[in-house]
Amino acid sequence: MNAFKKYLITGLLIWVPLVITLWVLGMLVDTLESVVPAFLAPRVLFGFDLFGFRALLVLVVVLITGVLAANFLGRGILQWYERLLGRIPLVRSIYNSVKQVSDTLLAPNGQAFRQAVLVQYPRQGSWTIALLTGAPSGEVAAHLVTEHVSVYVPTTPNPTSGFFLMMPRSEVIPLAMSVDTALKYIVSMGVVTPRAIAALPGEKGNPEPAAQADQTNN
Repeated sequence: MNAFKKYLITGLLIWVPLVITLWVLGMLVDTLESVVPAFLAPRVLFGFDLFGFRALLVLVVVLITGVLAANFLGRGILQWYERLLGRIPLVRSIYNSVKQVSDTLLAPNGQAFRQAVLVQYPRQGSWTIALLTGAPSGEVAAHLVTEHVSVYVPTTPNPTSGFFLMMPRSEVIPLAMSVDTALKYIVSMGVVTPRAIAALPGEKGNPEPAAQADQTNN
């Protein structure tokens, strides 16, 4: 019975990650293909189905759009296109909101989701890993007495849902681990632990370099 359990668990450890990976990739391909018109389907163009063709077509269109938008003429067309959408009442609200979020998340020089931090949530004494998303501004910042930062606390095991919090900067501890490592730690519910990283100089448990030099000299 013990041998049966051992082999079963070993088989699951091999197949479960593979099956979930293929499932996620399949969902991604299906999502991309759903935006392609039916007349561009491979069965219409070639007479037979070709898996992933429409997804590849979407990626090519996105790439070409990026190339065209990088030059002067492309930027002019893009500005005209955005002004046109800005004149449609319902479309304007949805498009502007989505564009603002996508510009924040996908900007190469943006700081959203670039830093993993440690915060106390949902109460004092309970710690969790969060992702730094920015800082409060405008009316919200005016009501906050001390300096605050905005963080996103992912849920386990699905990090796509979570909680948005504004916390005092003094209560947020930056982590040296990468965002990918932090997400693995969260999704695995702490099973996949990040490798040990030496504390930065001046942090708790690690004396300043000057102090270390004094100890060495003594």
